[in-house]
Amino acid sequence: MSRSNKLFGDKAFELLKELERSSQTIPAFDDDGVRQVLEEIKAIFEENVTQASSYNASGDRSLWPLLNFRHAALQRNKRCLLAYLYERCRRIKALRWEFGPIIPADIKRALCEPEVQFFNSYSKTLAAYMCSAGYGQGVVQGLDITNNLRPPKSLYIEVRCMEDYGKFELDDGEVIHLKKNSQHYLPRAQVESLVRQGILQHIA
Repeated sequence: MSRSNKLFGDKAFELLKELERSSQTIPAFDDDGVRQVLEEIKAIFEENVTQASSYNASGDRSLWPLLNFRHAALQRNKRCLLAYLYERCRRIKALRWEFGPIIPADIKRALCEPEVQFFNSYSKTLAAYMCSAGYGQGVVQGLDITNNLRPPKSLYIEVRCMEDYGKFELDDGEVIHLKKNSQHYLPRAQVESLVRQGILQHIA
């Protein structure tokens, strides 16, 4: 058996371990690792095609174990790669609920272009649903289901502004000037997204 056969699946499994071990919200997409797994899948498939042709020509049943082994290795690589992509998609969807429709720049740098497109598509779908939720029940502006992900202890919270944000209009029309280091006592539901984005800091 070749040396490559002994290492089947190692890189695919390493992708998952690195993702699990990462302390970041979502680590940078491992282009090189994914490419290596895809190349291994292709190599395994081509080896099996060649050996299957030999079996068809000779009928040598001794080739079956290696054919089955390679096929199992190919399937395992596919499962690991799909698990890696699925977990990243799950975390990307969680970003929309935590930070709103705009991804923080430091996190966005960790995403590949298709993942950014996936986030934007998911964000638009979620926004469309929230806009439609509640219509016909006296609700005009829809329902923001990303607010109050945990039951609030109070309707108002004290916050500190972490940057010069500018004017912020509350639902009742009152305009608040959010300047760096200024403190405010504001409705939780209306500023929770700013807290998640790091623009405001909840003062416990």
